Amino acid sequence: MAGKVQARRAALRDALIQHAEQRIETDGLKNLRARDLAKDAGCALGAIYNVFGDLNDLVLAVNARSFHALGAQVAEALADAPQDATEQLIVMSHAYHRFAAENFNTWRALFDIERPAGQAAPDWYLQEMGQLFAYIDAPLSVLFPDHDAEKRALLTKALFSSVHGIVLLGLDEASAGVPAAQLDEMISLILSHLAS
Repeated sequence: MAGKVQARRAALRDALIQHAEQRIETDGLKNLRARDLAKDAGCALGAIYNVFGDLNDLVLAVNARSFHALGAQVAEALADAPQDATEQLIVMSHAYHRFAAENFNTWRALFDIERPAGQAAPDWYLQEMGQLFAYIDAPLSVLFPDHDAEKRALLTKALFSSVHGIVLLGLDEASAGVPAAQLDEMISLILSHLAS
């Protein structure tokens, strides 16, 4: 009997993640409502909270899938990248831009989720972010062989933040000064100058 209950719970969990992902893709994170998800999944509103502690926990589960997809897209781009370290950084950054543009609402949800002040990001989030940082660190270790691991980690985070900021401003229609059509060119310029 316990096995059937666990199986139903796991099926409901998967269904809720899928429906939440679809709603975030379509309407954005700010429009995600538990009542809509309960209707989509054909369950009682309270059933959501039997599977997830709160709506943020459900969004985190969606974000885990999004981070994994982002990492896969970056890894795929790297597989065909030239051996040149700067070119690898450029290829990764363009893949990041492409993922953000093609999955704008789910990409935004990765960073727009609210967490109580002082609450650390979950381990899976740190692991997925760590994998992205590892992709960046590899060419940086070639470009800056004299940097120790700590300095390179700081540079990795600074570089990620810079590219993320350019992409965010370029894809946000309300922002001015960062033309969406020239994002890849802007990113390439910055990364090319980094190595010079």
